[in-house]
Amino acid sequence: MTDDTYSPGEIRTIALAVIAGIFFGGVATGVAFPTLPLLDETLVISAITLSVILSANRIARLFMNTPAGTIIDRVGARKPMIVGLYTQAFAPFGYIVGLHTPPHILGTIPGFGEVSLPGLVFVLSRLFWGIGSAFVFIGAFATITYVTTSNNRGRWVGYMRGGQSLGFPTGLVVGGVLTDIASMQAAFFAAGILALIAGTVATIVLPDVHGGADTESAKLRELPMLLRGRPTVLLIGFGNFTVRFLWGGIILATLARYASFHGLELSVLEAAGISGLVMGVGVLTMGGTTVLTGRVSDMISDRTLLTVPAFLSMTAGFLLIAYVPTIEALFAALVLIGVGMGAAAPAMLAILGDLTPGDELGRMGGVYNVLGDIGLSLGPLIAIPAVDIWFGYRLTYVLCAALVCSCLLIVSVPLLRNPDVTTTAAKAD
Repeated sequence: MTDDTYSPGEIRTIALAVIAGIFFGGVATGVAFPTLPLLDETLVISAITLSVILSANRIARLFMNTPAGTIIDRVGARKPMIVGLYTQAFAPFGYIVGLHTPPHILGTIPGFGEVSLPGLVFVLSRLFWGIGSAFVFIGAFATITYVTTSNNRGRWVGYMRGGQSLGFPTGLVVGGVLTDIASMQAAFFAAGILALIAGTVATIVLPDVHGGADTESAKLRELPMLLRGRPTVLLIGFGNFTVRFLWGGIILATLARYASFHGLELSVLEAAGISGLVMGVGVLTMGGTTVLTGRVSDMISDRTLLTVPAFLSMTAGFLLIAYVPTIEALFAALVLIGVGMGAAAPAMLAILGDLTPGDELGRMGGVYNVLGDIGLSLGPLIAIPAVDIWFGYRLTYVLCAALVCSCLLIVSVPLLRNPDVTTTAAKAD
C-alpha cells in the first residue's frame, strides 16, 4: 500500500533494476554452489565444518531478516538494498582468500573436530552473504511494493520471483562449467563480479523509496503488537514456510535418494543425474508459472483464488511421487509442484504488499522471510530421518501432501473471507 504514483516507465525501470539485482545475486549464489561441497577435499576440512559452511548463509539470514526489515522501514529501501548487494559481493572474493589461506589449525571443538583457518574464512564469507541477502530480498519486496499499485503489483512481483527462481539454477550451470574448464577460483571470481554488477546497477537506478517510519515505530519489540493487528501476515508466512520447507528441504534433500531407492534410470543417467534433471524441470516450470500468474493475479477479483489450484497442484504432485515410483511420474510430479509453487508464491507476496502499509513493508517482509528461512533450515534436518528412519518414502510424501492441503484451510480460506484482499481493478468495477 502506497500513496505515491509512479509512471509505467518509471515502474519498469525500477522493477527491472530490482529484478537484475535479484537475478545476478541468484546467479552468483549458484555459481559458487557446485564448488562448495568439494571444499573438504580442497581445504582438508571435516564434514561438519563443510556443513557449517553450507548452512552459514541461511543461519545468518534467518537472524538478520527482522533487523533488516526494521532498518528498511526506518531509512528506506535504497541504501540498505545497495549495501546488501555489495555485502553479497564480498563473499565470493572471501572464498578466493580462503582458497589461498594457509591450512593452520586454530583449535579443536568437542563433537565438532578441528577448526582450520581456511574453514573459518569460508564460514565468515558465507555469513556475510546471508546478511547481505536479507537486505536484498526484503529491500526488493519493499521497493517493488512501494512503486506499484494493486493494479500492477502482481505482474512485477511475479517477474521478481521469476528472476529469483531462475537465477540460482543458471548459476549452477555456469559455476559447474567454469569449475570444470577453468578452476574453482575462476568460478568464485565470476560470482563476485556478477554480484558487483548487481550492486552497480542498483546504485544507478534504484529510487529512494521510503515508508516514513519513525525511530520508535521501527523498534523490534513493536513487532508482536504489529502482528497481532495483522494476523494475515502470519497466515501468508505459514504458506511461505510450507513451500520453502517442502521445496528447499524435503524435495532437494530426498529426490536423489528416492530415485536410487526405486532404481530409476534414464538412458545413461542414474539417481544423481535424474534428480538434477527433474529438479531443473521443476525450477523452469516454477519460474515460467511465476511470471504468468503474477500478471493473472492483477486481472482477477481476489489474488487468493490462485492459491487454491496452486496448493491442489502441489498436493497432487506429492501424492504422485508417493504412489507412482516411475521416471515418467516423477517428471509429471515435479511439473505439478513447480506449477503450484509458481502460482502460490507471487500471489502470497502480492497480497502481503496489498495489505501492508508503506511504513511497515520492511518489517512485514522480514517476518515473511523469517518463516520461509525456518522452512529452509528445518527441511534438510527432517528430510533424511523421515525417509530413512521414521516413515519411509511413501508416508513422508503423503505427509508432505497433507501439509500442503492444510494451507487451503490455514491460508486460502481466511484470505478469501478477508474483504481487503481484492485488486484495485476489481474494486473499480
